Amino acid sequence: MRLDHEFTVPAGIEDVWKAVIDPEYVAPCMPGATVTKVEGDTFSGTVKVKLGPISLLYKGAGEFLEKDAAAKKVVIKASGKDARGAGTASATVTLTLTERDGGTHGAVATELSVTGKPAQFGRGLISEVGGKILDQFAVKLAEKLGTPEAEEEPEPERPQLRSVPPIPETEAIDLVELAGDSMAKRARPLLAAAAALVAFLLIRKLLRR
Repeated sequence: MRLDHEFTVPAGIEDVWKAVIDPEYVAPCMPGATVTKVEGDTFSGTVKVKLGPISLLYKGAGEFLEKDAAAKKVVIKASGKDARGAGTASATVTLTLTERDGGTHGAVATELSVTGKPAQFGRGLISEVGGKILDQFAVKLAEKLGTPEAEEEPEPERPQLRSVPPIPETEAIDLVELAGDSMAKRARPLLAAAAALVAFLLIRKLLRR
């Protein structure tokens, strides 16, 4: 299926371009994503997804097929598989950046193939959820680009070594929570039909007495 989305980041186009072609830099901005390895134009990582009480962990790899700095266009192909075999996902993503109103506008065209439980959402709901994920991505990227990197300072000598606290795990994307109102609207006709069926059965039972 083809999905089209847009996002805007209040930052210069050169800064945004450098970010989107750097998987290690940009991955923390994408909900649920973690990059584990980068080698040239290829990378590997994981994406955590929640479907209500069900948790999925997609492990996969991606590759930059095109990086056009002049046109500010990048094409990425990625695929992954749930660790427990509950589904697969593959996508070819084309991102084009343009300057707009002092910020950067991103147009995203995605050719997506999904199997397993997430595929039950259907194209309309997947597109809506994808848009919300990109909105979150744009906010986090803007925050990261707006935070200057601290200058390295020499560390003072310490008499004792301290244990380093573990890095918190990446939070999973909760697709049901993001779908929210849309899923509720889709469920209403089913609930109404179920209520009507229950009422019919009760009336039928009373009439037989």
